[in-house]
Amino acid sequence: MNPLGFRAPDFKLLDVVSEKQLSLNKLLSKKATVIMFICNHCPFVKHVNAQLVSMANDYIPKGISFIAINSNDVENYPEDSPEKMKGHALRLGYPFPYLFDETQNVAKAYDAACTPDFYIFDGNGICVYRGQLDDSRPGNGKPVTGADMRSALDNILSGKEVGKDQKPSIGCNIKWK
Repeated sequence: MNPLGFRAPDFKLLDVVSEKQLSLNKLLSKKATVIMFICNHCPFVKHVNAQLVSMANDYIPKGISFIAINSNDVENYPEDSPEKMKGHALRLGYPFPYLFDETQNVAKAYDAACTPDFYIFDGNGICVYRGQLDDSRPGNGKPVTGADMRSALDNILSGKEVGKDQKPSIGCNIKWK
C-alpha cells in the first residue's frame, strides 16, 4: 500500500459515458477528491453501489469530486468492458465519471489492490484516506452506510484532520492481465 501522504498520480483515461478522455488535473477538486477503483462484476462493489451513488450525490454539491476507475482485464472479465461499463453507469445513475484503465497503469500507480478500493485526496492532491467504505460486507448483515468515508469527508469539510486509524478495503482482487 502507498502510505498516506502520497500525491495522486496523474492520469488521462476514457470516461465510458461521455466517451471523452479525462485527466486527473481536470477532475481534482479544491476541497477533496474521492478515487474509487470499482468494476461491474464484483459482488463487493454490487453490495455498495447504491451507497456510492448516494454519497456522491450528498458530497458533490459540497465541492467534493468523485472518480470511479475500472482497471480489470476485460478479455477474461467481459462484464467489465467499456460498453458494459457505460450501461452499468447509466442504469445505476452514477453522478461521477466512470473511467477505463485499459493498460492497468493507473491501478499500479495507485497501488490499488481490490474492488472496491477507496482513496481520498485533499485539495492539494495529497492522500489523507485509504480504506474501506464501512464495515458492511455481502452477507454480514451490517447496513451499508458509508460511515468511514463519510466521516473522513466530513472532517475535511470542517477543517479537521482525517484520523490515521483506517481499515483497508476488502473485495475482489483487481483482475490483472
